[in-house]
Amino acid sequence: MAPPAETAAVAESPVRPDGGDDTLVQVRDLVKHFEIRGGLLGFRKIGAVQAVDGVSFDVRRGETLGLVGESGCGKTTLGKVLLRLIPPTGGQVVVNGRSIFELNDREMVAVRRDMQIVFQDPYASLNPRMTVGEIVGEGPFVHGLKNKREREDMVRELLARVGLNQSHIHRYPHEFSGGQRQRIGIARALALNPDFIVCDEPVSALDVSIQSQVLNLLDDLQQELGLTYLFIAHNLAVVQHISDRVGVMYLGKLVELAGVDDLYATPAHPYTVALLSAVPETDPRKRKKRIVLKGDVPSPVAPPSGCRFHTRCWLRERLGDPERCATDEPALREIRSGQQAACHFSEEITPQTIEVVSRTADHVATAEPAAD
Repeated sequence: MAPPAETAAVAESPVRPDGGDDTLVQVRDLVKHFEIRGGLLGFRKIGAVQAVDGVSFDVRRGETLGLVGESGCGKTTLGKVLLRLIPPTGGQVVVNGRSIFELNDREMVAVRRDMQIVFQDPYASLNPRMTVGEIVGEGPFVHGLKNKREREDMVRELLARVGLNQSHIHRYPHEFSGGQRQRIGIARALALNPDFIVCDEPVSALDVSIQSQVLNLLDDLQQELGLTYLFIAHNLAVVQHISDRVGVMYLGKLVELAGVDDLYATPAHPYTVALLSAVPETDPRKRKKRIVLKGDVPSPVAPPSGCRFHTRCWLRERLGDPERCATDEPALREIRSGQQAACHFSEEITPQTIEVVSRTADHVATAEPAAD
């Protein structure tokens, strides 16, 4: 049975002016639409890409909040809007008790010291004409925080902290490997002593052998400096390794938010179930049913009505009312303590139900065990 409509309220607190005792970042109804223009001169608005559409969550001090989803779901855009690197269409972001979208440019300068980003591509995010010392020391220079000698000492200290040789301070980015470049990017993010860092797929462009080193570095820095991360990724194994809580995005919407152990053990949204089924099984002797979603992700220019996942939902025909899924948009609501999901039928999603459904679902493929 589906929950009554009156219980489907969003399980979240209003924005608190002081941010609360343990809340560093509050995001409420964040929206980012990119206008599409056409016509003879290209001035007429003919549509909009709904990259982020009404996302709300909190980030607690000292935690790592993972954010996962397919390519194009809006997770990177969300991270950039959250830092005000690109302007929002609507919504509110509060950092350390200050609503950053209401600040002017001068007021925003001080806030930016507390918020930094590590970009996905270590090859494109470093200026090839600047030395490592200039790249890492640029932030303090722009903010007028240190003189030249102090900046050089700080850069050497940061390079050592991220595992690079201090003598590399006068080298250029092309002289380093991908993993070393990403360490430079991390050092740059640390230069202003921030509280909050958005890690935008920081290991996806690196070799697998290097990924664990960078992840362990981020973890160590968090423990030493008390950092708070928003960790954006599409690799579920990476997110499980580093995150305290995980949010799942689909087509601009946050469809599930839970503690990492709860989400991986008892997912409450059919999209999350499908994502987890794609994680490779470490034991080659085990059979694993993988849920292969049919069709492509709908266009964010014209997303489906109702639940945005209903056009690909493998549980819809068997657990839900197809008409309701197509007409009523589910709210992100509390399913269990500390676990929220945007699905009309989350209470029906249990390991037993998934097993029964998977026996007959057209979306399920069985991975054969390896030969002994």
